[in-house]
Amino acid sequence: MIQNWWRQGMMGNAKAHDDGNKAFSETDQTEDLKAITVPTLVMHGEDDQVVPIAASAEKSIKLLANGTLKIYPRLSHGMFATHPDLINADLLTFIKA
Repeated sequence: MIQNWWRQGMMGNAKAHDDGNKAFSETDQTEDLKAITVPTLVMHGEDDQVVPIAASAEKSIKLLANGTLKIYPRLSHGMFATHPDLINADLLTFIKA
């Protein structure tokens, strides 16, 4: 798992990663989220130390017209990699609905 995260980090250059972090953390997505009307699943780990749930998922779900928030107790930012069976099952359930 550590090697996989390292590999992903090394695939881009430092400037690109910094620009991406800046864009994600400083861009106001409010109007974009309000414009989404299709069913949308927001999945978030309760113990995400990279993107705190209060600053992201809990705010975005209030702006989505047709959003569903799925919170995963004790899971962190990389939950898709650490718990793929759980995440994939919930994604399939949402898509099938």
